[in-house]
Amino acid sequence: MHAYRSHTCADLTAANVGETVRLSGWVNRVRDHGGILFIDLRDHYGITQVLCDPDSPAFADVEKVRSEYCIRIDGEVKARDAALVNPKLPTGEIEVFIRDIEVLGAAKELPLMVFGDQEYPEETRLKYRYLDLRREAMQTNMKLRSDVVASMRRRMWDKGFREYQTPIITASSPEGARDFLVPSRLHPGKFYALPQAPQQFKQLIMVSGYDKYFQIAPCFRDEDPRADRSPTDFYQLDLEMSFVTQQDVFDTIQPVIGGIFEEFGGGRKVDQTWEQISYKDAALWYGTDKPDLRNPIKMQVVSDHFRDSGFAIFAKLLEQDGTEIRAIPAPTGGSRKFCDRMNAFAQKEGLPGMGYIFWREGDDGMEAAGPLAKNIGPERTEAIRQQLGLGLGDAAFFLGGKPKTFEAVAGRARTVIGDELGLTDKDRFAFAWIVDFPIYEQDAETGKIDFEHNPFSMPQGGMEALQGDPLAVRGFQYDLACNGYELVSGAIRNHKPEIMFKAFEIAGYGEDEVRKRFGGMVNAFQYGAPPHGGCAAGIDRIVMLLADASNIREVIMFPMNQRAEDLMMGAPSEPMNEQLRELRLRVVPPES
Repeated sequence: MHAYRSHTCADLTAANVGETVRLSGWVNRVRDHGGILFIDLRDHYGITQVLCDPDSPAFADVEKVRSEYCIRIDGEVKARDAALVNPKLPTGEIEVFIRDIEVLGAAKELPLMVFGDQEYPEETRLKYRYLDLRREAMQTNMKLRSDVVASMRRRMWDKGFREYQTPIITASSPEGARDFLVPSRLHPGKFYALPQAPQQFKQLIMVSGYDKYFQIAPCFRDEDPRADRSPTDFYQLDLEMSFVTQQDVFDTIQPVIGGIFEEFGGGRKVDQTWEQISYKDAALWYGTDKPDLRNPIKMQVVSDHFRDSGFAIFAKLLEQDGTEIRAIPAPTGGSRKFCDRMNAFAQKEGLPGMGYIFWREGDDGMEAAGPLAKNIGPERTEAIRQQLGLGLGDAAFFLGGKPKTFEAVAGRARTVIGDELGLTDKDRFAFAWIVDFPIYEQDAETGKIDFEHNPFSMPQGGMEALQGDPLAVRGFQYDLACNGYELVSGAIRNHKPEIMFKAFEIAGYGEDEVRKRFGGMVNAFQYGAPPHGGCAAGIDRIVMLLADASNIREVIMFPMNQRAEDLMMGAPSEPMNEQLRELRLRVVPPES
């Protein structure tokens, strides 16, 4: 017999009754039923109930084991009484009577319990992650992650892509976040960087004539953490293609991502039609460039109904350039109690409040109610109601100003309204391509033009587009949104040096600086670069959605905490003096 096991803890069935078997695993829990000891023995594959009574020669040793002891047992497979069969377990028809036991690894008193659904502080879970990962939910999440990655690879190979690896140690490159720098021992005073993404390398692979590339790529960004973002490193499905249009990229990646959600979505509906929404419309309708389309609410501009109206706050606001009033429809939200709740929400978000109108039954039929309705009169409120397609029992909320000052709050209000009124379909994955991103933005204070989004994107219209108003330039850049999260980001690349130099010149970067920062790529583009484009899909975020988790750390094996610390391994740590001397570095203490 094998030294540790003849079967896993998920293998045994009624067909094995009478056999002598060997199992190894962890003690999930121990139960004492009148002198008979029952142990739920757990391994990676499942659970088997094993038991021992005082007649067994192993009884004294079995009495000593506690939760999370790692043990090996030998015993005889017995059929459970019909009344004691557990249909929830594959092994629920049998149990194993222990004849011999060996403790392979004893366990101290546990800082967190593996069995059960107890909640523990995240700091405790991350410090003892090896115990946290033994829990059933975490085992399920990590297996899901592994299966998703394997499926992604199969799907990409099936589409004619090959996987190539790009460097982990490279040059620093501005990608929109801070680099992790790595000092060079052989070149004192110089630093490598961990790649924020394989961006330049995958474009160079296209220049090298490989046509289709993909990689399950680790990426490193020194970012402030969020619930849906790791503060240090993450993985993405990275791909690039030559001789393609934007639509070609969509047609390639959509069946891959859609297929993953159908395969692992647990039966939830996966939208087959993926809208293409301009960045401008997404901001207007949803207040975000990653809208949750499960929520049917679309915001609308209603400025004309408040211009020169009796509501002085909005009327005066509209006298200023660049201002507008937007409405958030709220079907079934027509009660003062709900309207007051949303007004309080706006105040928590830092706004003075949020105007509202709701429609209720009046003496002469339906009437508009609320402070706004009284100020602007029945004709204007009726025009608003008709524009928004609302009726009896509905409401609308209003925000005004320069759109960039309130769009984000309006987007969050839309989400809260959809959730509280039960309008959002939670049993669904809804996708949309966000397209036509602006390449440039202007600093409101200095007036300086800089890149708003990816500087490597091809401007729509090429060189000609760069001769006019920079703020009107749109790029062949796109994101894929799903249920309020950005899952994919990509672009058709700017592969022509003269257009690249002009694009950077508009943002204040001279040709010499572009050559210094991106010399390898710029030089390569001078030797017959093909038109190319691609995208990257965030694996951690995809698995988070599939696992129905609200925090990305639930689907990462060994994540950092929210302060970018590894509590288990003690990182970041102070370097030894010998290391600093070898690298010719000195640590400057932080300012007090």
